[in-house]
Amino acid sequence: MLWVAAGVVTLGFLVALQIAAQHFGTQGPITAQAREVIHAPKSGFLLYASLALTMVVLTWRQRLIALGTAIGIDLVFLLMRWLAGAHPDEGHPFGNGALWVILGLAVIALTRRTGPERVLMLKGVGLGLLLVAGRKTGDTWLLITSKTRPLTLDPYVAMADHALGNPSWLAGRLLRASGPVGEHALDYVYAQLAVAAVCVALYQLRNVAAEQRFPRHHLVRTFLLIGLLGPAFYMIYPVVGPVFAYGPEGGHWAAAALWPDTLPPVITPYAMPFDEITPRNCMPSLHTAWATTIFIHSRKGPRALRHAGTFWLVATLAATLGFGWHYGVDLIAGVVFAYTVEAGLRTYDRGWDRAGIRLIGYGTVVFAVLLASYRFVPLEMAAYPWISGPLLLLAMASVVYGYRRTTRLWEAEPAPAARPEPQPEPAV
Repeated sequence: MLWVAAGVVTLGFLVALQIAAQHFGTQGPITAQAREVIHAPKSGFLLYASLALTMVVLTWRQRLIALGTAIGIDLVFLLMRWLAGAHPDEGHPFGNGALWVILGLAVIALTRRTGPERVLMLKGVGLGLLLVAGRKTGDTWLLITSKTRPLTLDPYVAMADHALGNPSWLAGRLLRASGPVGEHALDYVYAQLAVAAVCVALYQLRNVAAEQRFPRHHLVRTFLLIGLLGPAFYMIYPVVGPVFAYGPEGGHWAAAALWPDTLPPVITPYAMPFDEITPRNCMPSLHTAWATTIFIHSRKGPRALRHAGTFWLVATLAATLGFGWHYGVDLIAGVVFAYTVEAGLRTYDRGWDRAGIRLIGYGTVVFAVLLASYRFVPLEMAAYPWISGPLLLLAMASVVYGYRRTTRLWEAEPAPAARPEPQPEPAV
């Protein structure tokens, strides 16, 4: 019933976004995904990552057949486009095969499988399609924010960022000094965040086929829930980022050409008009939230996976700041948001005990206080950075500490005793 309810809610959400996108004269998430059945995909790597998630419900023999079929279909598409002289302007030359195999597995589950085997295969298909749908819905959300929020609150966030010493300005200069090698490396890490998440998820779901069930909690759930809830705050708190509001990417809409060489002056903040193209997707930083969840879930893996999770978090933070896409205070809000969502899912799995509810409430309050302080007391934060800066970091650290302390107590609790099997009565 939970999977059915989640499917109905997701479908309704996709339809609503599709209608909204058509209202603004662009493709919605359903149309964009349907086009990739035939047209060159914009998310080739993500489609194969989604196929990898789907294949966790298959045996090794079935996985090899599915992967080989996907590659074969892509080769056929590539040959047909080459013979037709078609050269896609945007997108990857591969990925159609992965989508075809995922859809084919759905058909096989409905027509050739029964009982628990059908349910498990449909769950795998749903997991793979949800990952791709999350990417498409995110693109539509960003469009809606740019069309419906003509004013941005960047001057408020820029003033609040003085409390942290304007880290985006420093990171921007450091990234520029690293040259094209550093820029390309961080850009790749930033763009392939979902693929990194799939690597961690595959480790967590490695025993699904053998055990014929999904684990109670895994990374994909948190990843999708962050993508579902996070964009709502973009509508409440529209921010475009320093490279647009104070840098060259903003054009004549920028308040000044300051990033990353000159710090913004401390002035009374105001709501700044901006174009109808640039997404208002900074507050909170969802890339930071997603990288944080990758870090959290990689802690239970082997050493190589733990090191990879740490690397991806550090590199993502460096990229978000170095490219000027986020302010430092965005990152703090993103970390608090990630730990609160993760606490909510863990508490749901345990049955809403007191410690979990207290942790969720505390994280929610801290997140709300952060956003309110950025909006209503940014000048005071800029005037007293030696007080406000440590307080921001302390607030974030308290949520992280609360989560680690609570989850360790949960893990230390003894597992409930197994119910004894009923013994047959002796024959008389």
